[in-house]
Amino acid sequence: MTEPGDATTEFRDRLWKAVLGGDAYTATDVLHDGLDAGLDRETLLLEVIGGVQAKVGAEWAAARITVAQEHAATAVNERVIAALTPRRPDRKDVRRGRVTVACVDGEWHALPARLVSEVLQLRGWQVDYLGAQTPGPHLIAHLHRTDPDAVLLSSSIPTRLPAAHAAITACQAVGVPVMVGGRAFGPDGRYGRAFGAERWAPDARAAAAALEAGLPAPDPTAARQAVDDLPHLADQEYTMVVQSRPQLVKQTLVDLEERFPPLRGYTDAQRERTAEDLAHTVDFLATALYVDDARLFTDFVTWTADILEARRVPARSLLLGLDVLGEQLHDFPRAGALLREGGAAVATRSDRPVPDPETSA
Repeated sequence: MTEPGDATTEFRDRLWKAVLGGDAYTATDVLHDGLDAGLDRETLLLEVIGGVQAKVGAEWAAARITVAQEHAATAVNERVIAALTPRRPDRKDVRRGRVTVACVDGEWHALPARLVSEVLQLRGWQVDYLGAQTPGPHLIAHLHRTDPDAVLLSSSIPTRLPAAHAAITACQAVGVPVMVGGRAFGPDGRYGRAFGAERWAPDARAAAAALEAGLPAPDPTAARQAVDDLPHLADQEYTMVVQSRPQLVKQTLVDLEERFPPLRGYTDAQRERTAEDLAHTVDFLATALYVDDARLFTDFVTWTADILEARRVPARSLLLGLDVLGEQLHDFPRAGALLREGGAAVATRSDRPVPDPETSA
């Protein structure tokens, strides 16, 4: 008899082939076969679909699939989730409360939140799933209308942390406790705690367990403006970097042409991609200033160096870009320190190969 772990691997491998080929019908058959083989819906959602989606991201990062393939595979995964939705929760005797699940404003990676929603519904919760990029005012209006027991906010992109902070504060101001989840909040949920969220959950099962245990009500006297929670923002560096973003990107691109001659021969598409990379670098720099944590920025730039080298672009170009940004921000000590730390982190790994997700732990 096949062990459960082996069966999960088998169905994950079959689903991977189906989503990579854009074949939603075969992908649906794989999940139905999993049910017939005795795998429960929660396992199929998290270990099979979730596992495949993680591989989609890893394969894109290693330049083994294109952006279009990544989008197509994600669309198939989103479609086949519906194949696992029962007419009623499996636990028919359970009647739990009502929760809202949403991605923070500007966050378009909705699949993790969707998986959490599906798991909670299987466990008997009434879930209002609001999807990707939920504007704060619309979220609050929904809370006023539905009066949920909790809000679960998801974000995968760290640059959305300021928006997440604003959403957490707004939800608590109307008396609804907040649980956060997703890679944006850090591997241990450190940014969620810094923003005052009642709970952080590393995965869907942990989120369900925390809800079942009960979230504390927000402290009505603790609602404050975002800047009051992060006193380091009083130096205005975060605000100035955000406001200067277009000029910083434009000038850095100009200066890089002088210091990195291969850039002069780039096609329009390559130049556009370089400008996008610089814009992301400025966004992560601003977010690291917001949360006052160098790790957020150094993690991003080392990841970016890996991506560039996977695409045959030397990490030296990134180091030059960080140097140019530092020169433009010479009057901003915290930003300058972050850029120097980022450069040092890239320099220490500049020749390291991109890890293979098939062999990496």
